[in-house]
Amino acid sequence: MRLSWKERVFMVLLGVAAASGLTMLILILVKATNVLLPADTKFGILFDAGSSHTSLFVYQWPANKEKDTGVVSQALACQVEGPGISSYTSDPTQAGESLKSCLQEALALIPQTQHPVTPTFLGATAGMRLLSQKNSSQAQDILAAVSQTLSRAPVDFWGARILAGQDEGAFGWITVNYVLGMLLKYSSGQWILPEDGTLVGALDLGGASTQISFVPQGPILDQSTQVTFRLYGANYSVYTHSYLCFGRDQILRRLLAELVQVSQVARVRHPCYHSGYQATLSLASLYDSPCVHTPDSLNYTQNLTVEGIGNPGNCVAALRGLFNFSSCKGQEDCAFNGVYQPPVHGQFYVEDSYPGQERWLRDYCASGLYILVLLLEGYKFSEETWPNIQFQKQAGGTDIGWTLGFMLNLTGMIPAEALTQWRAQSYSIWIAGVVFAVLTLVAILGAAAVQLFWTQD
Repeated sequence: MRLSWKERVFMVLLGVAAASGLTMLILILVKATNVLLPADTKFGILFDAGSSHTSLFVYQWPANKEKDTGVVSQALACQVEGPGISSYTSDPTQAGESLKSCLQEALALIPQTQHPVTPTFLGATAGMRLLSQKNSSQAQDILAAVSQTLSRAPVDFWGARILAGQDEGAFGWITVNYVLGMLLKYSSGQWILPEDGTLVGALDLGGASTQISFVPQGPILDQSTQVTFRLYGANYSVYTHSYLCFGRDQILRRLLAELVQVSQVARVRHPCYHSGYQATLSLASLYDSPCVHTPDSLNYTQNLTVEGIGNPGNCVAALRGLFNFSSCKGQEDCAFNGVYQPPVHGQFYVEDSYPGQERWLRDYCASGLYILVLLLEGYKFSEETWPNIQFQKQAGGTDIGWTLGFMLNLTGMIPAEALTQWRAQSYSIWIAGVVFAVLTLVAILGAAAVQLFWTQD
C-alpha cells in the first residue's frame, strides 16, 4: 500500500526524533567522565587569651587536606572588649561573659550546619602563666568560667588551658613560615613543598613573655629546647625558648622596682621616662606580680613618685641589669640567664603585640631600648644578622601569632574527607547533547503537528 505525503513526512520526523534521541542518550551515558567536586569547608575557632587582651580567630580549610594537614586561611579576627582574662580575679564569670560578643560574630560567619563540628579552643598565654604562679586557684576559677561559657555554645569545644611558653613560640614559628609560603605553596595547579633552606625564624614580644624560635644550622644540643612537627608530609625540628617576665609590661615593672631599690626614697628619678614626666602610684601595685621580687621591709601603704629625667645611656644600663649575661660568658651557644641557644640563623619575623595607645607614650623610649638590648645582647644578633629582622603584625594578610600554627597542627587530628565523585561531560559533549535534545524535541513537535493540522490528500 502506497503511503501518502502526510504519512511519509510523519515517519521521517519520527525517525529523526528516534535517531537524535538515541544519539543524545549515548553522549550522556557513554561519554560521561568521573569528576571530583570541591570538598566541604571546615572551620575552627581559637581564642588567644594574652596578658593584656583576648583575640578570637576563625580559620577555614578544605576538608580533604594536603598530606594530612589542612590548607588553612584566616576568615575572621575579632578583638574581645576589656582586658586579658587574668584581670578578672575578683569576678571570674566576667571573663567568660567577655567572650560572648566575638563568639556570636564567629557563629554568624560559620554555616549553622557546621557549628556542632567546629573545633573551638581557648589558649591562655603568659598573663595566665603568671597568675597561675601567684594564685593557682584564681587561675583555675577563670579557666572554669571561660570553659563554662564556651561549652554552652553550639560548637565542638576542645577545652581552655594555659599554653606552655615553648608551645606558644613553636606554634608562632609555624604561623610565620606558613603565611610566607615556606611550608607549602601553590604552583602549576598543585600544592608543593618549597625548596629547603627557605625557613625563617620567629620572635614574639608580648606583655609578659618573649619567645624565640628558629631552625639552627647545626643540631640542637639541648633536647628540652627542641620541638618537632610533621606538616604536609615533611618533618621539622625547631629550637624554641620562652622567657617569662621578659615581656614589655613585666620588664618595665621590674625596671621600676630595681630603681626603687636603688633610690631607697619615695621619689624615683627614672632615666627611661622623658624629662618633665611625673606620676604617683602605690608601691603595692608595683609589686603585685610574681616577676617582681618583694623586699621584706616593703610598706604597702606608701606611695611612690616617679620623675622622668630622659637619660638614654642610664636607661640602657638599667635595662642591662635585668639580664644575667655573666652566666653565658665565653659560651657561643648561650643567650642569657644561662639558657642554651644555638647561633641565630636565617631571616626573622618579630610579632609586636603591644597596644599603640596614647597612654603608653611614656614607655616608648624604654620599650625601644629594651628591644635593642634583648635582640643584640640577649638573643645575640649582630650587625651582620640585624638586617635579617623584620617587624610585622601581619604577614600575607594574616595575623602573626601562635593561633594559626596551633590550628594547622590541629587539622592533623581531624579526619580528612574524600572528594565527592560525580559523572559529568566535557563542554563540547554537553553542547552536542543540547543540540540533539533540541532536534529531538523539534522532530517530535513536528510529527505531532503533522498529525493534528495536515489534512489528508
